[in-house]
Amino acid sequence: MIQSMTGYGKTVVAYKGKKINVEIKSLNSKQLDLNTRIAPLYREKEMEIRQMIAEKLQRGKVEFAIWIEKDAATEAAPVNTALMDSYYRQLEGFAKEHQLTGIDWMLTLTRMPDVLTKTEVEVLDDDEWQTVRQGVREAVQHLVDFRTQEGAALEKKFAEKIDNIEQLLTSIEPYEKARVEKIRARIIDGLKQIPEAEYDKNRLEQELIYYIEKLDISEEKQRLANHLKYFRETMADQPGQGKKLGFIAQEMGREINTTGSKSNQAEMQNIVVKMKDELEQIKEQVLNAL
Repeated sequence: MIQSMTGYGKTVVAYKGKKINVEIKSLNSKQLDLNTRIAPLYREKEMEIRQMIAEKLQRGKVEFAIWIEKDAATEAAPVNTALMDSYYRQLEGFAKEHQLTGIDWMLTLTRMPDVLTKTEVEVLDDDEWQTVRQGVREAVQHLVDFRTQEGAALEKKFAEKIDNIEQLLTSIEPYEKARVEKIRARIIDGLKQIPEAEYDKNRLEQELIYYIEKLDISEEKQRLANHLKYFRETMADQPGQGKKLGFIAQEMGREINTTGSKSNQAEMQNIVVKMKDELEQIKEQVLNAL
């Protein structure tokens, strides 16, 4: 079955007052093009995260992000009361010596350097990483599920277009048979318009056969029918067949174009134009197939 390269996944996990958001989205690309935005605490695990993503996603332009939201109580910087007390003793002595009054001590002291600075360095422990790791796995799986759902819609669209081309191909046959007789009649009528012209009927018959063979599209029809069948079979394979489907679509285009160049009848050319339109829609959408 087909998977799309377009997808989105998000998971939110919690750990000790932290709300950890994991988000991943993808668009089509010829290969895996992965860009990450990872919270500083988890950057040491970037290579492991990339490996987890690469195991699940073969191709696509992928944007991955992890960010942390903390409770206000957890996020608030602690007050360095010892440093604040030291500032106060020094400033109070200075104020008394210079007879300074009306000082808002709380405002003054909280503005002093490092009083409200959060100095501790966070260290990633194993329990937190296991929680985040599970969140990454879930977000990637959500993306895969999204791709599978989009892929089912693509497969339905492809099947519809292949059916349409197949029906159009069948509809050419009546015009193809009538065309041979029209060509023969047109040439003979043209010769009759020239009474003085002399010609060998056997040679004329040979030339007609040669001319009609040059316009014969039996081989093109057979090859196109084979390509349509192969396209269907490839769609039923495991995900990752997008490039192959693109190659098959190109081969289908060659046969349709050759059929068009040999179709010297308006009705046949109209059918070829319709086939080209159906194929063009396949080519546009096959770029999104994984």
